[in-house]
Amino acid sequence: MTDGEIQILRGYELRLLRCTVSSLPSDSPPESHLLDGSEPETHPHDSLINSLLSLIESGDYLGALDSEATRLILGDAELDLVDSVDSAERVYSELLVKVETFVANDSLDEIDKARRAVMVMCLAIAAAFWFTRCHLTGPTDRSTKCSLPFKVSESKELAEWENWAKIQLMSAGSDLLGKFSNLQHLVFARMLLLKLKDLLFETTATETFELRSVSWWIVRVLLIHQRVLHERSSSLFDMLQVYMAEALGHFGDLEKVESYWDEKLTEGEVSSIMSTIHLEAFVLQYIYGRIDPCRLQLESAKAASKLELSVTGAFGFRTIHQVEPKAQMVLIANTSSSNGDVRLASEKADVGSYYEAWGGEAPEVYMTPKLVNDESEAGKDSVTLKPVEQAMVMAQCLLIEKASRNDEMQRWDMAPYIEAIDSQKSTYFTLRCLCDLLRVRWELTRSRTKGRALEMMDKLVESINNSEPEASKRIPLCFALHLPTIPALRKEYGELLVSCGLVGEAITIFESLELWDNLIHCYCFLGKKSAAVDLINAQLLERPNDPRLWCSLGDVTMNDSCYEKALEVSNDKSVRAKRALARSAYNRGDFEKSQMLWEAAMAVNSLYPDGWFALGAAALKARDVQKALDAFTFAVQLDPDNGEAWNNIACLHMIKKKSKESFVAFKEALKFKRDSWQMWENFSHVAMDVGNIDQTFEAIQQILRMSKNKRIDITLLDRILTELENRSSAPCGVSPADTQRHLELLGKIIQQIVRTESTSEIWGLYARWSRTKGDLMVCSEALLKQVRSYQGSEMWKDKERFKLFSRASLELCRVYMEISVSTGSKQELFSAEMHLKNTIKQATASFSESEELKELERCLEEVRDVMQKSEETTVTKT
Repeated sequence: MTDGEIQILRGYELRLLRCTVSSLPSDSPPESHLLDGSEPETHPHDSLINSLLSLIESGDYLGALDSEATRLILGDAELDLVDSVDSAERVYSELLVKVETFVANDSLDEIDKARRAVMVMCLAIAAAFWFTRCHLTGPTDRSTKCSLPFKVSESKELAEWENWAKIQLMSAGSDLLGKFSNLQHLVFARMLLLKLKDLLFETTATETFELRSVSWWIVRVLLIHQRVLHERSSSLFDMLQVYMAEALGHFGDLEKVESYWDEKLTEGEVSSIMSTIHLEAFVLQYIYGRIDPCRLQLESAKAASKLELSVTGAFGFRTIHQVEPKAQMVLIANTSSSNGDVRLASEKADVGSYYEAWGGEAPEVYMTPKLVNDESEAGKDSVTLKPVEQAMVMAQCLLIEKASRNDEMQRWDMAPYIEAIDSQKSTYFTLRCLCDLLRVRWELTRSRTKGRALEMMDKLVESINNSEPEASKRIPLCFALHLPTIPALRKEYGELLVSCGLVGEAITIFESLELWDNLIHCYCFLGKKSAAVDLINAQLLERPNDPRLWCSLGDVTMNDSCYEKALEVSNDKSVRAKRALARSAYNRGDFEKSQMLWEAAMAVNSLYPDGWFALGAAALKARDVQKALDAFTFAVQLDPDNGEAWNNIACLHMIKKKSKESFVAFKEALKFKRDSWQMWENFSHVAMDVGNIDQTFEAIQQILRMSKNKRIDITLLDRILTELENRSSAPCGVSPADTQRHLELLGKIIQQIVRTESTSEIWGLYARWSRTKGDLMVCSEALLKQVRSYQGSEMWKDKERFKLFSRASLELCRVYMEISVSTGSKQELFSAEMHLKNTIKQATASFSESEELKELERCLEEVRDVMQKSEETTVTKT
């Protein structure tokens, strides 16, 4: 294949990508703006390809699906259409065989095969664009008039074919987000692109031409597939990772993009293409909640466009009635076309311009702040960003929303980015929609703008359904922005209406979207649970094979047979039914069955952190410790903020005597569960096990604070004191300064306890601590209080208590003797003698044969010996 032929084919790829990267001026036909549009047609299929491309560029996607090229690919033979799932499966399998024959078998040579592959790719993209128009970008005026992605001579009602497409999409492990039409177009596009990828993989090893952009288009179709699902799909994520890595390898580098299209690229188009693919990689990672990869892809996109963003401060007004200017956050941009930093804000308030576009009156609260004019900032306002640069501003805003805590400050951190896009004079339709949606979410959190947010949301939903702008003007950057699907947007609008008390209007929206769970919630909120049951039963009469309806009926009636029926009609594929049955089994105590059902559900879709947590809980109840540990580990991998899962991991490691692993897990758990004294108590023991006394002290102090000094772990305090005593007597690699610091901390804790709690154990610890510090007087006072806490009439009937009393008495008398020896005082010896004489007298009657009594008698003899020596010393001195 000659270089000229390769450049023509790559020009076709470029024209398709341009549909999603930039928007063409409306005053000229698309071909006049493309460098390859006027090239001579060197092959019979060139005219068909150019015709397909022209239809796609103009937004006539149905025309492309009904073109001569489509009939050439799929054949003119009449298809046997029967309204059944089996018929749909058979027909689409036959179509894939025809595609393979058209590309691989019917081609005359390498050049012919390459053009046939381009035609198939155009057909797949036309189907994907039609679905995108119907459910992502709009307009939706004709979105329900074509359920089949190919032309048939006789129109039939093929409801089961749509069910087949729904089953194909739900096989990824999740229900659909709501009601979607034309699902066959999405399935058809995916089937064609994956089949084409397989065919190209088989042939590119021996041929000189490859359609590198196929991987990119597969990523886009798979991302659309993910957006129509209710939950994240693990199988889709695995595929997306592979194809996105391949696409980034082809188009994520400046030199590779330039060498692939050479002279066909216009000025600045290389950076736009690179930035766009990195933004789409950002959207992928954003959907799956991967913050660090999101940040890396966004930085790569900004580097490709040489864009730098930062936030600064400026004085301005937020309301009409504001007298003094207040500090406002303003976005600063440094672009490749600007001379230094430029402020993306206007000094004029938007009293009429923007808000009147929604049909409203001038607001009291400005949409964007009216900034105070500053001479140092003169000439730095109102720079126009390129559309792809505006997309990066929106991506940065989304990253702040995902990466920061969901509080009031989060929305104000996002505000400069929203207001920067609002200040732009020219913005793509998709950019405007996303910006308005983010503004609605922000203004809903402010009481003074909540009414405006509701009105804006209504206008936003209406604008997507309007016929203007046309479809081709809405496609650019639609894949590079995390714009919700139209059903998802309407669902959010319905939830907004419910929060404002407009339940009746919300019910209409939820019913049209077939969001049965939301409908049940609304009816229960109105006290009409029976109406919800009747509605679902009526729907089941029309669609008895819809597993979502059976699951919703099971949710409202709490009947397991409904979930079993959902599994039956879905051929054992309904993940939601398996989860519900697993929860039911757990609630009735059948933990083994619950574990089995959770394992089956997670095998279909593993990106469900609550499912892993529930599996861990069931396995723990079933005494499968290792399975529980694995499940909780998967849960925190998907949701690192799950403090309960971290706590369970730590406790399981404690059971397995793995203190280091338990210590790490507890530290993570306590980031989210700092008010749980039980968690702090477990953490204190683990920290002591790993030798981290500082963390142990912190845990003890937290427990005392939360329990108001009522929760005291004497065993742990004894361990700490023993460790410090051992350090004092025999240094073991710890500096004396650290030992003294730890002794001081322990002393503060014990002193804090003894102010409110007076128990024998704590006085004993206080005495030991005082003795370690060398303060024998305080030690004797603490031991005396310990001895008194044991005394009482019951002591002479309780041998174990008498033993404790005896040990404390012996320790007290020995301390008295040490004080007497060191100070020469006799009073302590008299006290010791008196205490021992009284104790021995009473113990002789109750415990005459005990070893403790003998020890007390020996101690009395020692005291008397010391007293005698003291008297002899005194006589000698005299």
